[in-house]
Amino acid sequence: MSNPSYLTNLNEKQREAVLKTDGPVLILAGAGAGKTKAITHRILHLITSGIKPENILAITFTNKAAKEMRERVFKLIEESDLNLPVSFTERPFVSTFHSLGVHIIKENAQKLGLTRHFTIFDRSDSRRTIKEAIIELGLDPKQYEPGMILSIISREKGKGVDIHRFFESVGNDYMREIVHNAWQRYEATLRKEKALDFDDLLLKTVELLEKNPDIRAHYEKVWRYIHIDEYQDTNKVQYKIAKLIAGDKKNICVVGDVDQNIYSWRGADIKNILSFECDYPGAAMIVLEENYRSTQTILEVANHIIKKNKNRFEKNLFTKKGAGEAITLYEAFDENDEARFVAEKAADLIGKGVDPREIAVLYRANFQSRALEEAMLSRGVEYQVLGVKFFERKEVRDALSYIRAALNRDSLSDIQRVINVPARGIGKVTIAKIFSGMLDRLTPAVLKKWSEFNEILDDIAKKAQAEKASDLVKFVIKRTGLEDMLKNGTDEDLERLENMRELATLATKYDFMMPGEGAAKLLEDSALATDQDEMEEDKPAVRLMTIHASKGLEFEYVFITGLEQDLFPHRAMESKRDKRDDEEERRLFYVALTRAKKKLFLTQASLRTIYGARQVTVPSEFIFDVPDKFIEREERASSGGKVIYFDI
Repeated sequence: MSNPSYLTNLNEKQREAVLKTDGPVLILAGAGAGKTKAITHRILHLITSGIKPENILAITFTNKAAKEMRERVFKLIEESDLNLPVSFTERPFVSTFHSLGVHIIKENAQKLGLTRHFTIFDRSDSRRTIKEAIIELGLDPKQYEPGMILSIISREKGKGVDIHRFFESVGNDYMREIVHNAWQRYEATLRKEKALDFDDLLLKTVELLEKNPDIRAHYEKVWRYIHIDEYQDTNKVQYKIAKLIAGDKKNICVVGDVDQNIYSWRGADIKNILSFECDYPGAAMIVLEENYRSTQTILEVANHIIKKNKNRFEKNLFTKKGAGEAITLYEAFDENDEARFVAEKAADLIGKGVDPREIAVLYRANFQSRALEEAMLSRGVEYQVLGVKFFERKEVRDALSYIRAALNRDSLSDIQRVINVPARGIGKVTIAKIFSGMLDRLTPAVLKKWSEFNEILDDIAKKAQAEKASDLVKFVIKRTGLEDMLKNGTDEDLERLENMRELATLATKYDFMMPGEGAAKLLEDSALATDQDEMEEDKPAVRLMTIHASKGLEFEYVFITGLEQDLFPHRAMESKRDKRDDEEERRLFYVALTRAKKKLFLTQASLRTIYGARQVTVPSEFIFDVPDKFIEREERASSGGKVIYFDI
């Protein structure tokens, strides 16, 4: 019997991955090896084989990757010969782990003492609440940095540790005791406001599945075939979710690349993929090595670099594209000379007709972007920095807080945020009385203001259940007085108003949903937004980003900057990095190399200013790891300066 048409454009290994449908399957997919193509065609093959679309689950890590996979799956289904009815609405469930958690929690909210409209704390909400907890403890948030304490709490939750288990491990450790006390207050706020944070979306999902056999059985039955993308990035809680839903059938297909495990600092456990065959005895392992993205030169360098690592599965990427261009190495005088070189090369490429969106400048640490941005501005090169989040702008958060407060009156953080935006003359003491239920102690004038504020929330709540999402945002901007407050103000105020109107534009993508559902999805997506979601696809600009943020993206031309010892590979101040950390830094370099389709530029500076001190640097070991035959060195411009070394 001839192969179905959808199998003909797959290579042999991809076809093997598609056809192996039952039981556990591990697909080791190298960078650019067509893993998304394999997963999407596997889903189509399952449906063609008689599996109902709604019985298929596919989970990945970023919203961008989930969106791409969803669109490709739906397109394949629409173009297939399945003759699905016009009214067909049941489709495979394709989402991120966190969106999956939101879905399961909303369907079982009462079990957790929540409503379907529970609030999701994003990272800034969490940092603010931790800061308040630190102040309540009589401590200085400058000494006990809220972000650091939140990172510890987040890391523990990612390991499946709740506050009670953490308390058992505190002992006499002063710092851990402070974290525990701050965590207690933080959890109390979450409970009071009927809210969950980013990590709770996963932790509470595990809790529901582990403690409720009926709920677990339900999802085992609903999702009979499970696909997990980027499996090397799963933490212990995500690993548990996948295992619990897979149940006894174990029809689980995981796709990943050990060589791209770069998130151990936020809990990703490389052992999950390395021990998959032990966790799921009899698992099939399929290796995808043919690369469809990069030139052979780029791949040979990447293969050579990553072979130094011990914790990996052996694989060797290759392509039929040809050798391609050599890798350019530029040894700059300092960070300004390095930035000038990058900006001039980018301008030159754009002048030759290269789409600016196909040029990426990568760096190991965020502080490196300053010099690069200045050089781009000086050279007149349009650029966009990933990491400047739209949803974190004050005015956008204000508009969203009004909607959240309207749908969840227990969300005191949102009420506190907007009760005086615009100003209503309700002071801190009055707010404290309101939150303590002491309305009888308010003056008639203040009680009237509080009543008027609640009328606004009531109106927004009614609109949320009756109007499409974009109209709801427009209503919020007008009804709250935000528009009147900003439209006659400064240029900055007008820009803030434009940002709120942009939120209404963004909300149109939810307008196809039922009223209420669209508003809820807007709030969910805003809370779960990542750096990559900020990339303006239509903006013709060079992309500047950290290497971590570049994961999953690809560009024709890639600059990897700051290749100096202690910067990349990175050495955290006052910490001794062990061998495992060194392997992760090498994986990070591998990820950076394999973002490039046509050409790579590597740059290093002989002098760099870090924390205000000008330092002589040593070239990164990664530069020496690249075989000379693949390198072409670009001479420094005479104006770049000369490095003079002094014996100290």
